[in-house]
Amino acid sequence: MAAASWGLGTVVSKHAVAEIPPVTLLFVQLASSVVGLGLLMRWRGIALRSHSASPILGRLGLLNPGLAYALGLLGLAHITASLSVLLWALEPLMILVLAAVVLRERIGLGLVGLSLVAVAGITLVIYQPGGTGSQLGVALTLAGVACCAVYTIIARQWLGGADSTAQVVLSQQVYALGFGAALLTIGWALGTSPLSSEVSPLGWASAVGSGLLYYGLAYWFYLSALRQMPASSAAASFYLIPIFGVAGSLVILGERLDPMQWLGAALVLVAVFTVLRRAPNEEVEPAPRPA
Repeated sequence: MAAASWGLGTVVSKHAVAEIPPVTLLFVQLASSVVGLGLLMRWRGIALRSHSASPILGRLGLLNPGLAYALGLLGLAHITASLSVLLWALEPLMILVLAAVVLRERIGLGLVGLSLVAVAGITLVIYQPGGTGSQLGVALTLAGVACCAVYTIIARQWLGGADSTAQVVLSQQVYALGFGAALLTIGWALGTSPLSSEVSPLGWASAVGSGLLYYGLAYWFYLSALRQMPASSAAASFYLIPIFGVAGSLVILGERLDPMQWLGAALVLVAVFTVLRRAPNEEVEPAPRPA
């Protein structure tokens, strides 16, 4: 569900990013997510704040989606979209390494092999000849990918001390929203207009809708899954994001796939579902509290 929310949120945001500058769009999306999560939690009777969760969990929002997506947007300005997606496909591989080193998870050769199959499938789905970019763009994008990988490891380690996943997600989104507001303020001080042109109702609706999908629901689903399985296994779902994005483009934008892209999508699906079937369920243990 997290991968579906991220993939479909990307498709919806295509309408918004054509009318709204990236930093402004990030702020609108995060604001929509915070408001939507708050209303949903109120409706379900969930307290907005947690007194059991470590403050570290909430502040992780500064890292992801705050800094991570800011770096991703800056990198995207210097590389093609297809190269960006390929670089982001490295995130689960980074998580595999960090999970083995930091969390002491056992990473078998089967998981590594299936991950490489998934990366190959993604390459077939989204690769476009001539998909290049500057070294600066690649470096910025990889820095954003690294931020997301570190986020998963820290979140996995500390989630056990929180009573509610929803409270953690809301807290992280609030911190990220503050980060987005700071970026907007800096841009305004430097003379950058937050809106370059008049935004249509469809543009605003796409911004709000993609924020609810991409930040609110996606992170709620992902952290919920991260409570129940190893970080290395949960991260495998990231390989499905481009697949859901392509599926959304087929339905919403009327795009078409060639035979090699269909083959790539099949490889990704087989690899990911094999990983998830083999993944053990294990509740994350609370991290030790500082003395």
